[in-house]
Amino acid sequence: MIWIMMPTNVFWLHWLPDIHKKADSTYFGQQGAYILIYSFPILLIATLGCLCLHLEKYTDDSENRTPRDQRFVSWRQPVLVRGPLGIVSWTELSCLVMFVVLLVWSVSAYVHSMFKNITRQSASKMGELVWEVKLDSVALLLGLVGNICLSFLFFPVTRGSPILRLVGLTSESTVKYHIWLGHTVLTLFTAHGLCYIIFWADTHQMLEMLKWSKVGISNVAGEVALLSGLAMWITSLSVVRRKLFELFFYTHHLYIVFILFFVLHVGFSYSCIMLPGFYLFLIDRLLRFLQSQQRIRLISARVLPCQAMELNVSKDPRLTYNPSSIMFINMKSISKLQWHPFTITSNNNTDPDQLSIVIKSEGSWSQKLYEKLSSPTPIDQLDISVEGPYSPTSTSFLRELVFLASTKKKTPRILLVAVFKKSPDLTMLDLLLPLSGTSHDISQLQLQIQAYVTRDRSPSTDSQKLPQSIWLKPSVVDGPVSAVLGSNSWLWLGAIIAASFIIFLLLIGLLNQYYIYPVDQNTNVIYPYAARSMISTVFLCVSVVIAATLAFIWNKKQNMRDTRQIQNSDSPTPMSRPVPESWRYNVERELESIPHRSFKQVTTVHYGTRPNLQKILSDNNEYNVGVLVSGPKKMREDVAEICSSDLKNLHYRSFSFNCGFWLYLISSKKSFGKIAFVHEN
Repeated sequence: MIWIMMPTNVFWLHWLPDIHKKADSTYFGQQGAYILIYSFPILLIATLGCLCLHLEKYTDDSENRTPRDQRFVSWRQPVLVRGPLGIVSWTELSCLVMFVVLLVWSVSAYVHSMFKNITRQSASKMGELVWEVKLDSVALLLGLVGNICLSFLFFPVTRGSPILRLVGLTSESTVKYHIWLGHTVLTLFTAHGLCYIIFWADTHQMLEMLKWSKVGISNVAGEVALLSGLAMWITSLSVVRRKLFELFFYTHHLYIVFILFFVLHVGFSYSCIMLPGFYLFLIDRLLRFLQSQQRIRLISARVLPCQAMELNVSKDPRLTYNPSSIMFINMKSISKLQWHPFTITSNNNTDPDQLSIVIKSEGSWSQKLYEKLSSPTPIDQLDISVEGPYSPTSTSFLRELVFLASTKKKTPRILLVAVFKKSPDLTMLDLLLPLSGTSHDISQLQLQIQAYVTRDRSPSTDSQKLPQSIWLKPSVVDGPVSAVLGSNSWLWLGAIIAASFIIFLLLIGLLNQYYIYPVDQNTNVIYPYAARSMISTVFLCVSVVIAATLAFIWNKKQNMRDTRQIQNSDSPTPMSRPVPESWRYNVERELESIPHRSFKQVTTVHYGTRPNLQKILSDNNEYNVGVLVSGPKKMREDVAEICSSDLKNLHYRSFSFNCGFWLYLISSKKSFGKIAFVHEN
């Protein structure tokens, strides 16, 4: 409501003055009203959202009732397949349309309110021409609309955002909107700056560019913010980012300079418009940093002939995740600064004590990792740190079905269409089964696999090789992957948001009451804007650090106590006892104690051809179909277009995996829906 009313004279001439009369105090000054109407509502929604998400795990019984996600599953169906934004669901499209409408309304309302009183008489009184006055108004308009876009910029990159979860989105699926918002923000702010430069040049006021006002707008701070934004913008263009990714990555840390000088440019009060998104991002970024300082126990690895690797790390049994989750990995022996996201492929039921990711050797970082693992000289250990996992909760596709089949539960009939470029990639199918000591009965699983190799016309010798299993020696300081805020992470996150905001209000209240108010008397014309803005920004950061760090330390100590209790009460497991020497230094480096199990008996391989998906779907309508694609963007779009246009009466959902694959799930039966969409957000 505030964003809609903000461009109108009703808001500026009536609402805002009335709010100031009732909200301004000796504790918060005039910035108290801006905090109340711009920042508080969003942070309140985020806090209540965390409480709602926490309570969901107690109220959502997928066995007895339809989950909330299934009722709204149609909103997650793709509506746009081809285009600059890629595959867009109805939920994303509705949010996008509302945002565009807000921008159009804001521009039109500002133009109407600003231009209606510009006449020759009013311009001559200011000693300017009509077009110069209009140019001045346009420059201000561009800045105001840019602020609205900036308000949304940080929401898509807040990985643990309760706001995104509440509307059924995830950070990994909305990062494309961060990119487009960034383009829009910098376009508007650049035009904002250029318009003022032209205005100052024409009116002989170029010295305004060097103005740092004690009270009001600081032009120098705005110029520094714009220059840092332009540096991020240029290096984020795809032509630069794809060739010089590290330059893009490190330059993007200029967002700290950008935000700081933006606050100094407009003042802390007006920056409260963009504060909520940045506030939630700041909390998320600090928690990620704290989690990344812990070294993780890497148990084993599987190396495939197609130069793909599966890493298995120890995890807290209470940590839940799903295969569409992602986890960021850092290995200091390869690079101390690089973090790479990978999709989790393991399952809680089949792998309760470990977590698996799959990495394809397609870049310099992954190639170095592959060389280390495939080296003839055995390696003892690898230092690894993680951030995550990040995702909504959903089921684990084939490994979940393996678990259900082994427990004699009824499973749906599944046809998996797997598309690969070369025949060695067929060994990726071996990763569908977990590498664990527990034997799962797959004979009851109703699964058929149709594998297509598009570039090879016959099998190669590499495709006949078995995966190579490597067991690593953990360090005494390594620990399992655990939730950064424990099992009640949403509840703790809500507490951090609320507590840090209260601490922030206490700090600025005391500062204003006993230091600023005696000098300024709430006139906003005596105490420097820059000093007030800088102190408020520092207090905000300090509040977040205090609340988040205390919550993290408390949960870390609690997790250590719980882990010791579990280890003392349970019998030794492969995760807690020393790994036998024969497992570590086996000449063949294969896990001989576990028989090799695969889906070879149910797999049919087709060489030198691509699948005719429409024919497959029509010939196998009694099956639930999953299409696993590792190929060019054109092929992924073909699959999505078939699913969205020709299969409107079927359940359909797509997942992007960071190991280089896309999975499309298609079904006409509700049984598949219960499995594929349970908790799927």
